[in-house]
Amino acid sequence: MDFKAIIFDLDGVICSTDEYHYQAWKKMADSMGIYFDRTINNRLRGVSRMESLEIILERYQGQPLSDAQKEELATMKNDIYRESLHQMSTADLSDEVRDTLNAMRAKGLRLAIGSSSKNTPFILKRLGLENFFDAVSDGNNITRSKPDPEVFLKAAQFVDMEPADCLVVEDALSGAQAGHAGGFQVACVGDASAAGAGDFNLKSFGQLLELV
Repeated sequence: MDFKAIIFDLDGVICSTDEYHYQAWKKMADSMGIYFDRTINNRLRGVSRMESLEIILERYQGQPLSDAQKEELATMKNDIYRESLHQMSTADLSDEVRDTLNAMRAKGLRLAIGSSSKNTPFILKRLGLENFFDAVSDGNNITRSKPDPEVFLKAAQFVDMEPADCLVVEDALSGAQAGHAGGFQVACVGDASAAGAGDFNLKSFGQLLELV
């Protein structure tokens, strides 16, 4: 493989904030008397905040909510989530991920983030990676979330590469679908790998070095 750039999803690939997301959505849902569990939470992976809220509201049985009220609920969730992220530190970046990233950097590869999260800059700062990547495409500069390929196409654009020259790394099915929709080859870890969703389905993050 002759990849010139690697585009990483953030959550579940570089680090894991799944539990923080779950607990924040759970508190929001509980405040509205809406049933929410981990199975429902799995549907939210790789999906934007407002689209996630709509999934949770499928079980809402109260009076119809205005757009402003929905925004308030999304803000409530994000405030709870961001507060919990203060617990994150460089210790949340595993040695395997750090060593693999540094090895890729030493090979001269362009490295970018492609994440639907608007909290990406804050998370990268907590991990000590705020200045590591060549480009960051995230929820702050896209209008369509995964499985739409916009976030990855913009990341490729930011590093001056065509999709054919980039490898997308994902752990969610929606992310793998987004990569393929954009014309990228996709390496999967985690759940997406177990589902066989990638062109390369890896057992560990470190295996990426076998592809580059």
